[in-house]
Amino acid sequence: MVEAKQSKWQELYESSFKTVEEGQIVMGKIVSIGPKEVLLDIGYKSEGVISKEQFSKIELQIGKEIEVYVEAVEDEAGMIILSREKAIRLQGWDRIVKSSREGDLISGVVKRKIKGGYLVDVFGIDGFLPASLSSFRNLTDREILDKSFSFKLVKVNNLRHSIILSRKEALFKEREENKEKIWGALKAGEIRSGIVKSITDFGAFIDLGGVDGLLHITDMSWSKITHPSEVVALGDKIDVMVLGLARQENKVSLGLKQKQPNPWVDIESKYPIGAKVKGKVVNILPYGVFIELEKGIEGLIHISEISWAKRVSNLQGTFAIGDMVEVQVLSIDKDAHRIALSIKQLEANPWLDAEAKYPVGLTVAGKVRGFTDYGAFIELDNNLEGMIHVSDMSWAKRVNHPQDVLKKGQRVEVIVLAVDGTNRRISLGLKQLQPNPWGQIAQRYPVGTILDAQVLQLSQFGVFVKIDEELEGLIYSSEIDKEAADKLKPQDKIQVKVIKVDVEEAKIGLSARI
Repeated sequence: MVEAKQSKWQELYESSFKTVEEGQIVMGKIVSIGPKEVLLDIGYKSEGVISKEQFSKIELQIGKEIEVYVEAVEDEAGMIILSREKAIRLQGWDRIVKSSREGDLISGVVKRKIKGGYLVDVFGIDGFLPASLSSFRNLTDREILDKSFSFKLVKVNNLRHSIILSRKEALFKEREENKEKIWGALKAGEIRSGIVKSITDFGAFIDLGGVDGLLHITDMSWSKITHPSEVVALGDKIDVMVLGLARQENKVSLGLKQKQPNPWVDIESKYPIGAKVKGKVVNILPYGVFIELEKGIEGLIHISEISWAKRVSNLQGTFAIGDMVEVQVLSIDKDAHRIALSIKQLEANPWLDAEAKYPVGLTVAGKVRGFTDYGAFIELDNNLEGMIHVSDMSWAKRVNHPQDVLKKGQRVEVIVLAVDGTNRRISLGLKQLQPNPWGQIAQRYPVGTILDAQVLQLSQFGVFVKIDEELEGLIYSSEIDKEAADKLKPQDKIQVKVIKVDVEEAKIGLSARI
């Protein structure tokens, strides 16, 4: 009878505990925290034990309820063996299977670096991130480990409870998704912030946060610029206006100057033709000087509009960036954004009375300003300039270059040979200050005269020789054997015969065939 009662009470006692089976995930309450182990009450007749290492600091609180995995119902000591880690992994795997599919984006924390890649904690499951798919090339371990990133779920193995992740594909997918969002939000006429991504000769590409737009050089500034780098630099954060959208071509046109009012709108009223204005030199080119009249408005002084009289060849030596100059407005092309300016129009045209001031035959003094291969430029009074052609530098000597006769800065007397006020030209002569010696030369060296000469230069026409200090002649190529001519060199002596004296052309012809 007693035994029967005891058996009944035993059944009632055991029935008061819930059924626990190995492999279950059950709820447990922390009842004791030891140095190495944690005891949990899971509603069974005996308590469960878990290694303390399996808990986070937040979870280690007396009375806190957590889910655990039942590894064994009773061990040798009659305790239930539980696992917090397995419960987390199974729950995590269940979340992955139910809420994620291959190709989805999920978040995970990089736990550690291993051979061939990284281990990533995703819902408590260790996912493998191959190094080739990590996109961590320029990051340090400190910037990677224990940090959360977004990954693409590349492979899910249900049998092994393993997953393979890709940061590289996640970034690509994020960019594509972000790009679609931006395309949906972009509107022509709105202002957007962006980063200068690259610079070319024709413009700059701006990253608008996943979509690149082109800021063309012509849309950077109302002022004239020669290269986009004058306005933007790599990495600059700038606000730009969306000018146009072409989704099919994946093109976005951007503008910077459009954020400011167009200064050319009322240009004719601000700078009427004939007006005298002041401006700053902002660019100097071989053909002219660009003047900034105001921000966004530039005009050009063509080289021909610098001076009435002086021949200007070196604009860099005449102007400097930043110089303030007074100019006159010549013309305006509003559509092309061009203004023609002049300096010389501010002065009286000295060529109007040039013919009266410098009559033919007048002897005047001037300063050598410069040279060309065919002559020398002489600065006269009243800022006018004339030219001495090489043929008017010596009666009898052949002038190879005007610098053989004159030096820059030298003051010389010349005679006026011709004046053309319409085309702004004054022809000057140097040799005409002396009597023409060719009448005497013809008498001194009649045809048939044999004389000794000195070789000066060999040419395709023949051999130029010096007859005396003030006279040169030419041995025609037909009047000397080619073999003999090829052996000659400057300073050689040669006997010649006068075969022609042209007083009008100021030439003397010679022959080496005596």
